[in-house]
Amino acid sequence: MTQYSKSDDAIARLTPEQYRVTQQNGTERPGTGAYNDNKQSGLYVDVVSGEPLFASAAKYESGCGWPSFVKPVVPDNVVELRDETHGMVRVEVRSKHGDSHLGHVFPDGPRETGGLRYCINSASLRFIPKSEMETEGYGEYLNQVEDLT
Repeated sequence: MTQYSKSDDAIARLTPEQYRVTQQNGTERPGTGAYNDNKQSGLYVDVVSGEPLFASAAKYESGCGWPSFVKPVVPDNVVELRDETHGMVRVEVRSKHGDSHLGHVFPDGPRETGGLRYCINSASLRFIPKSEMETEGYGEYLNQVEDLT
């Protein structure tokens, strides 16, 4: 099993937007994220630690302006915290090992898949296409990634 962690080197490689989102709890403007319209088959991992977060099979179009997922690929890699900022109560989601701010989870997702919508900033993610998952060390998650044609 691969060990995932946050390192100074990983933080230093972040773009200013990735740093603002993951390290300063920022939020991308809706519709601007690189993965919002991504339809490729593959795995989304934490941009800081590389820990697996979401599979393309769990991604859906919610219309909210950010990539949306119905569930994490490894539930233990996503930590949920109470967020009372901006005058509202929400549930923030962070990566367990990278401690990156990912976004928020809401109870308004598709009912047939559990009713959750993980609303995630693209800047907190790195996408690994299915064809590169084995080479990059994520072969154990291939069974959670569908074939798209």
